Amino acid sequence: MQLGMVGLGRMGANMTRRLMRGGHQLVVSDLSADAVKQLAGEGAGGSSSLEDLVAKLTPPRAVWVMVPSGGATEQTVQKLAQHMQAGDAIIDGGNSYFKDDVRRAGEVNGKGIHYIDVGTSGGVWGIDRGYCMMIGGPDEAVQRLDPIFKTLAPGKGDIPRTPGREKLGGTAEEGYIHCGPSGSGHFVKMVHNGIEYGIMQAYAEGFDIFKNATSKELPENIRYDLNLPNIAEVWRRGSVVSSWLLDLTAMALTENPTLSEYEGYVQDSGEGRWTIQAAIEEAVPAEVLTAALYVRFRSRQQHTFAEKMLSAMRQKFGGHVEAGEGAGGAATKIKKTA
Repeated sequence: MQLGMVGLGRMGANMTRRLMRGGHQLVVSDLSADAVKQLAGEGAGGSSSLEDLVAKLTPPRAVWVMVPSGGATEQTVQKLAQHMQAGDAIIDGGNSYFKDDVRRAGEVNGKGIHYIDVGTSGGVWGIDRGYCMMIGGPDEAVQRLDPIFKTLAPGKGDIPRTPGREKLGGTAEEGYIHCGPSGSGHFVKMVHNGIEYGIMQAYAEGFDIFKNATSKELPENIRYDLNLPNIAEVWRRGSVVSSWLLDLTAMALTENPTLSEYEGYVQDSGEGRWTIQAAIEEAVPAEVLTAALYVRFRSRQQHTFAEKMLSAMRQKFGGHVEAGEGAGGAATKIKKTA
């Protein structure tokens, strides 16, 4: 199947590669001519502009937008819509706010263009592991693009089937689902990321307790000098708290048990805040997720071992680099603590 890909960053480039491995034809666009040249050298079709990309696609076209949420996504969608026609589809695979999806869908639907929002989880590992996708949009367009989603998804793999799942059908076992109309995909991904904050915070606090078990404030007979890499490793094997985030935690601790290369400045990418806003609108108590978000705010003022662990997990699953104090949220070189 033919697809345009706009944005060749950490995820966009790897998604392009995974799709090409699956036999799809990709036409790519990026602000960096070098990034386009790199993917063109690997078999993709290059383009010099969004207009050029659209012109190189055969109707009905589909263009996947993988650029930062906010202004960059807004401008890209609006510009694409100027050059696309009825029956074409714009796919936003970034981390957009779901209410923006609903608005944009209404705007492009007036031209007969389908708008699909895809909450995409997989980070820098997705090229090999596959991407878990939560999709919102009109049935017709989502069904037409199913070959794309199927190729990007992890597939069933060796995960044991949930008892009774054979009666339900659908694509969930493949690693992707059609959640509902426009906005629903990013709504589900938004809450997914809010939950992610809570899980990460729980691991981080637990290992901070382990690290401080040698505190001189404790009676000597209950001070424990614990091996953190070993604890993370043993929990990976048969424990009820095992998970991919724990796998990444074990990796980070094995590389450096003190996490000294991390400052502990923990950024939030927006979805955590939006999750709490949704909880407020729905009058749903979300104490753990709210507390996890506030810890990230506090991490920019002082740094604990727990916050270094949060930074380590974010770097491992998404390639996120810490932003130091005063950096205005921009990625900077990781600072080492004394």
